[in-house]
Amino acid sequence: MFFEGRCCIFEFMNHINLLLIIILVASCTNKEVPESLRRDFSNEEQKIIIHSKKIIKEAYFGTLITIDNEGQPRARVMEPFTPDENFIIWLATNPKSRKVAQIEKNSLVTLHYYDKANFGYVSLMGSAYLINDESIKASKFKEGWDQFYKNQKEDYLLIKFIPKTLELISIPNKFTGDSITWKPHQVLLR
Repeated sequence: MFFEGRCCIFEFMNHINLLLIIILVASCTNKEVPESLRRDFSNEEQKIIIHSKKIIKEAYFGTLITIDNEGQPRARVMEPFTPDENFIIWLATNPKSRKVAQIEKNSLVTLHYYDKANFGYVSLMGSAYLINDESIKASKFKEGWDQFYKNQKEDYLLIKFIPKTLELISIPNKFTGDSITWKPHQVLLR
């Protein structure tokens, strides 16, 4: 009798521990990232942001990296919008794409831009949000996209990417990273 009671207590504790782990994981993967950009950037951070925006503009295409169900990073080339004044970046996609299901399960993503001409890059790490608001979608719709999104209401979805961290390597601008670890220059945007 004593042994059976202890087994029930251990089983109950295992269920409580499992519940706490689920809550912890859910809270880590769905944290809200503030939309507003920090305003107290140092001079060095401001230079990093300026050079990053230049690389983003010149690269035009970016690689969006999400995590699949097995924890495997998945990358695809996309045509992101230029960052706005709060460094929010919009992307468009098909709502049936794998990236949408992956973002629904884990909103943490990376958006990477490569500067081939200058051996540099910008990586942005943050959270992605799926936006299906018709008025926002209409305001972002680009000319020529109707060949990809025949039915704007059903075939077209926006991704609102709010980066938290920016990393830069820009050789011509002397942002070469750490000489030993190769860690890029980094700015916390939020």
